[in-house]
Amino acid sequence: MRRRRATKIVATLGPATAAPDKIAALFEAGVDVFRLNFSHGAQADHKALLETVRALEKATGRPIGIMADLQGPKLRVGAFSGGRVRLDEGARFRLDLDKAPGDARRANLPHPEVFAALSPDTDLLLDDGNIRLRVEKCGDGFAETRVITGGTLSDRKGVNVPNAVLPLSPLTAKDRSDLAFALDMGADWIALSFVQRPEDVAEARKLIGGRAGVLVKLEKPAAIGKLDEIIELSEAVMVARGDLGVEMPPEDVPPLQRRIVSACRLAGKPVVVATQMLESMMRLPVPTRAEASDVATAVYEGVDAVMLSAETASGQYPVEAVKMMDRIIRRVQADPAYFPSLHATVAATDHSASDAISTAAGLVAHTIGAAAIMSYTTSGATALRAARERPDVPIIALTSSLQTARRLAIAWGLHCVHTSDVSNFTDMVHKATQTARGEGFAEKGERVVITAGVPFGTPGATNVLRIAWVEG
Repeated sequence: MRRRRATKIVATLGPATAAPDKIAALFEAGVDVFRLNFSHGAQADHKALLETVRALEKATGRPIGIMADLQGPKLRVGAFSGGRVRLDEGARFRLDLDKAPGDARRANLPHPEVFAALSPDTDLLLDDGNIRLRVEKCGDGFAETRVITGGTLSDRKGVNVPNAVLPLSPLTAKDRSDLAFALDMGADWIALSFVQRPEDVAEARKLIGGRAGVLVKLEKPAAIGKLDEIIELSEAVMVARGDLGVEMPPEDVPPLQRRIVSACRLAGKPVVVATQMLESMMRLPVPTRAEASDVATAVYEGVDAVMLSAETASGQYPVEAVKMMDRIIRRVQADPAYFPSLHATVAATDHSASDAISTAAGLVAHTIGAAAIMSYTTSGATALRAARERPDVPIIALTSSLQTARRLAIAWGLHCVHTSDVSNFTDMVHKATQTARGEGFAEKGERVVITAGVPFGTPGATNVLRIAWVEG
């Protein structure tokens, strides 16, 4: 099944799309990677979803990526005696460790780590930023605050601390259990929430041990100050605009998205843009024009993938949302200005044979009008190098590793084919040309550009570029 676009689609599974026929419909509509959100549902539910996706993969013969998104620490206030209170602007409000039900003067905040990070004039955001408190006095286990933006606050609403680095690991006890479970199930990507510093990524990498790709969700302003180091330690990055939009002024999020995407492209790391992309399609069959423009902007920026969250997990039009996203992406990529704008940002290259070959492959393919670039890859590094150049011809990644094929499903422009290793040049050319034709990318008499490494099957040893004719 060939996608007629380079930018990939990630879709979240949930109550609206748990049935096998719904998952199959999402895949047919254009989903490349399915996201399992461990903030909701039991482990058994996620296992059933993963097994359904794997059965679909076997039936269709197409590698499908699976992302396990860990919940991360969730900071919340406690309960109130009446279920909710009204906080008026200018009023004083105390947060403390007392578990007694709260009222209009105080509330429980059962997170001593938060108090340890506070200082006078620090802002606290409650209920997705709808209420803003400013710390006037704080100490061990308490904070006296002034209400800057008032509103109604109800039980267990979330708390954000945008201008402080909290002494919290991004992996709670629940996350560690879910991580081990996801790895045992065979998830291809582990998405890390609440990352604040490079050490958070290093901690997770040690636990994952290479069994899945590490995808860092950038949703904390503290992480932006260490952006390059965090990208270096990750295999992929997500611009998680939901929490970013809570902890930062709305006008700061678009330029920050652009900065993150650019940094990831320069580093050759896949980058996903997520949150509220087609949110109105949770209840309507068509998006707003602003949402369509938002998706298009991300595609023009050169992101590897765009993601649907509640739209497919619990919305009324999950399949329609995927189809709409597919249409928007294909329309953008048909714009004559699309590829020139992508090529205005040139990724940095290493002084290596692998980078030289991958860079040359795109130029050669464009010059000769090749039907496709055929990239033999073991670890996935060669295919990612090819994708980093954003060539204007399709890239077929041929790999003997099913795990690699699944993981590469998130990367821009890669059509992944799980196949056996080759042993010589004749076999290399024959398999590449026949695959290009069999997968619907080339016809008899057309040419393909082939990249590979000799000795064959050696990870990271791309040192061969070959032009070949597709024969009958």
